[in-house]
Amino acid sequence: MHTVGGMFKRILTLAAGVVLGAALSVAALRVAAAWSLLPNRDLNRSSGYVKDVMQLVNENYVDVKSAAYDQLARNAIHGMVESLDPHSEFLEAKDNRDFEDDLSGEFGGVGIEVETRNGRATVIAAIADTPGARAGIQRGDVITSIDGKSVENTSSMDGIVGQLRGKPKTKVAVGLYRPATQKNFNLLLVREVIKVASVRDVHVLGDGVGYIRLTEFSEHTGEQFGKALDQLLNEGMTSLVLDLRDNPGGLLDAAVDVAEPFFKKGELIVYTQGRKPGDREDLRAETEGVPLALPIAILINAGSASAAEVVTGALKDTGRAVIVGERSFGKGSVQSIFPLKNGEGLRLTTARYYTPSGVSIHEKGIAPQVEVVMTPDEDEKISRQHQRSDLADPKEFKERFGFEPIDDRQLQAALDVLKGVRLLAERAEAAGAQ
Repeated sequence: MHTVGGMFKRILTLAAGVVLGAALSVAALRVAAAWSLLPNRDLNRSSGYVKDVMQLVNENYVDVKSAAYDQLARNAIHGMVESLDPHSEFLEAKDNRDFEDDLSGEFGGVGIEVETRNGRATVIAAIADTPGARAGIQRGDVITSIDGKSVENTSSMDGIVGQLRGKPKTKVAVGLYRPATQKNFNLLLVREVIKVASVRDVHVLGDGVGYIRLTEFSEHTGEQFGKALDQLLNEGMTSLVLDLRDNPGGLLDAAVDVAEPFFKKGELIVYTQGRKPGDREDLRAETEGVPLALPIAILINAGSASAAEVVTGALKDTGRAVIVGERSFGKGSVQSIFPLKNGEGLRLTTARYYTPSGVSIHEKGIAPQVEVVMTPDEDEKISRQHQRSDLADPKEFKERFGFEPIDDRQLQAALDVLKGVRLLAERAEAAGAQ
């Protein structure tokens, strides 16, 4: 038989259990919040607000297609990421593929370089050991059709290049006209993986001065740079001009690979620092043996950025090179690539890089020790001259581009610097011998 006292005890026990359960729940919520076991409330609140706005737009905007949820979501992501800084971006599938191709320095294609000349797609060069070169395509050939569709009188070079590129082992029919013989001919080419050369114009200028121009930093840049150094050393190089003008950068690891031959194993070349103190990463030289020691002049301008500044900063900071030209761009940040769904990606700034002594170049750039400022017109002409170094005849060059080749004042200043270094070394050697 149940008594009133017994019932009262059970009520008190139940009440105590409820209070204890509530207390445990609150404690669990606090622990969960501390351990991030529950969804972030700020994130939920903010994403809910975005969802409300998307729904409002979707249901009321006049153009139904423009207000589709998929399109609104992508536009929202573009705005969210690309408002952070100039280097973070949301990459939709095609842009993500193109970006990966640029970083890898490889793409599927036929291996010909093309430019627009008088409204026609004209071959600049056929890259050695590629489908185009093996098929006999020559400089000056005009592309008239691709897969049976005419491309004559076009100004859309991106469209032509896009049609020539494609997955390796796929076929593409190319119609050409050769002005030298005034004949049309057709070729059926099979696309292959094409490696883009980021190391250009490798030669000795005279007096033992080697010259190397780097146009970007991709996966193969370090390997190509090492081969270029070996070639120049075999040709008697005793000093080096490294031309990084208008080099927009690329992979940080590639920059380390380029700087590495001049550093002892274990020496710090650059380090990156993320938002947390523990996010620092040191990148050090790993090459065995004695580092290459020779006078170096590095050419930079306002178009030298990112990985180009890593190399410049490392060699300037450690006294291994003299910097000539103009202040560099000042992109001292590191972008990480995060894969997303549907082949899309997120390129996000996650760290900044610092020279060995701890100097940040971000939004400051690197100041040259020998400043030689070029006019925009000079910059354009010098850039064109380097791009078309195959046109050695000044008359032919003028006929093609409308101006005669001009003196490269920055390069000449670099040569003067190296000459001065050489003379000082000779005097010091002579004084030591006395």
